[in-house]
Amino acid sequence: MRESLHGMKAPSYTGMATTLIRPDVRDDNALGRFLKDCRARLDPSEFGIRSTRRRTPGLRREEVAQRADVSATWYTWLEQGRGGVPSADVLDRIAHALALTPVEREHLFLLAQRRPPEVRYDATTTVSERLQRVLDGMELMPAIIRTSTWDVLAWNRAAVAVFGDYSQLPPAERNLLRLIFTSKYVRAQSEHWESYARLAVAAVRADAARAGAWNELQILVDELAAASPAFAAIWNENEVREHGEGTKKIEHPAVGVIALDYSSLAVDGQPNLQMVIFSPAGPEDRDRIRRLLSPT
Repeated sequence: MRESLHGMKAPSYTGMATTLIRPDVRDDNALGRFLKDCRARLDPSEFGIRSTRRRTPGLRREEVAQRADVSATWYTWLEQGRGGVPSADVLDRIAHALALTPVEREHLFLLAQRRPPEVRYDATTTVSERLQRVLDGMELMPAIIRTSTWDVLAWNRAAVAVFGDYSQLPPAERNLLRLIFTSKYVRAQSEHWESYARLAVAAVRADAARAGAWNELQILVDELAAASPAFAAIWNENEVREHGEGTKKIEHPAVGVIALDYSSLAVDGQPNLQMVIFSPAGPEDRDRIRRLLSPT
């Protein structure tokens, strides 16, 4: 035992498994430490490895190497900080061998190559109940959740009142880009349709490329180019923009013009989803939405 500043005995950490890192000391083997810790958390029985007496928890280095189809010697060097910079293919195999989650896989790439991995598009078709409750809690603010190809997955009651009921459309038709260019109702609603259409095309191009959804978007692009000369002309301009924030005016048949300030927010942990929130721009716009929600 050693003396503390207050004269009391402080515990000694000699022999403990936890390694304490001083904040002023650079960790030159963060990758090796991460790999070792991930390996130690695994249960061999979950990988069909017969349980034997082990001195340390988790998989052995040679077991991870075998699952990743790499040399056991090289993998050992990698954990020791002297294996060089692994290729993306090798890192993917190691991530699979260690059963890493998407965020752990991204962290692995950042440690090994100082860059995130190539994006993989996950064609999500539903949202969690928690996210739906967030939407429902915004009573006077229309809000939706859309994918990187602008498919609408979720919405709230205010969005139905202002934009229309997405539930009345087949799932394949709940796409904002498709509605902008093929729906007469949506076109009639938009006070400045051409400006918004150009923004939507430029923004979906950026969103799909960022999320790795280019192949999925191309199917929609081919359909819309054949159905809408206006879309084909705008698409061929190759403009790229962020949707970000702005103001949108809706010509609603029941209450007249509604001005809405919108913001696009990323959904943490799901890079292929965005929440778009439309806030009434002024008191009169809030009153119009309230009238739509509570007709007398």
